[in-house]
Amino acid sequence: MSTFPDGIRFSVLDRSRTREGEDAPQALRATVRLAQEAEALGFHRFWVSEHHGVPGVAGSAPTVLAAAVAAATSTIRVGTGGVMLPNHRPLVVAEQFGVLASLFPGRIDMGVGRSVGFTDGIRRALGRDKDDADRFGEQLDELLGWFTGGQTAHPQVHARPAEGLRVPPFVLATGEGAGIAAAAGVPLVIGDLRGRDRLLAAVDTYRADFRPSAWAAEPYVVVAGTAAVAATEAEARRLLIPEAWSLAYSRTRGDFPPLAAPERIEGLPMTEKQRGLYASGLDGHIHGTEEQVAAALERAVKETGAQEVLFTTSTYDRAALSESYRRLARAVGLTAPPPPDSTAPPAS
Repeated sequence: MSTFPDGIRFSVLDRSRTREGEDAPQALRATVRLAQEAEALGFHRFWVSEHHGVPGVAGSAPTVLAAAVAAATSTIRVGTGGVMLPNHRPLVVAEQFGVLASLFPGRIDMGVGRSVGFTDGIRRALGRDKDDADRFGEQLDELLGWFTGGQTAHPQVHARPAEGLRVPPFVLATGEGAGIAAAAGVPLVIGDLRGRDRLLAAVDTYRADFRPSAWAAEPYVVVAGTAAVAATEAEARRLLIPEAWSLAYSRTRGDFPPLAAPERIEGLPMTEKQRGLYASGLDGHIHGTEEQVAAALERAVKETGAQEVLFTTSTYDRAALSESYRRLARAVGLTAPPPPDSTAPPAS
């Protein structure tokens, strides 16, 4: 069905979104189950995210959740999309990933981003403020130095068991962060696929400014975006409704709510601003039948030259979400991986 470049990879990011009538423990366990499904379908990575104090997102401790995902799977790479580095001390982040990589060798990815807390109150609770994001490049250099043993911020201090381990780093970025990823010589994860002109400009900057490092000899681009797949284009678009409304609500009420059923959302009264944000949240995402989505993704990969696509899709109906990923796997030509050989060393 599809004609993607050789070696292209497809991966999944799940944000552990809660649903109305569902508590956070249910959402976290569902993330682990989704990882198992993604592995069976042949996706390359499964990443989890970090959000603090957000009612609609259960995933607040990504390295803890990544450990649960890795323990429940056997072949898929597991990581974070991402740990928000301004919220943490780089030494602690290095130690956490050192433990993960020691427990699950050859399967752990370290995705980091520069966002800080969702609200002023959350930032104060974390002991951070907006300005901490401006130090992201410095924090990233320190973090990578804990693994190589080359950090100079804290002489004679060593990160155990991280030092000497090779945990692949990724930088989650907007346009500004692309330059930081290039300067550090690490892979770039950038979205979303809707803002194509801005994305292409950032990718071009990253590739032009990339400096080879101990982590990567060449630029590596992961483009991130939503893809909803169903039997018809209308059904696929309907899958987008819950997330679109949550975004519209959060931007007008300052509170990011759990996902609601599409039929309930369609009956809600909305202000003019909410309706505009809701419509904007529905537009531009890759969605449709398997054939439509494959064609749209082929165009995106050709335009960006990306080596990997990271999908992050949320909807109220978990069965429909699983079906969307099954259809997506068929659309991009994935095949189920062979069972792991328990006698073989882990892959790097």
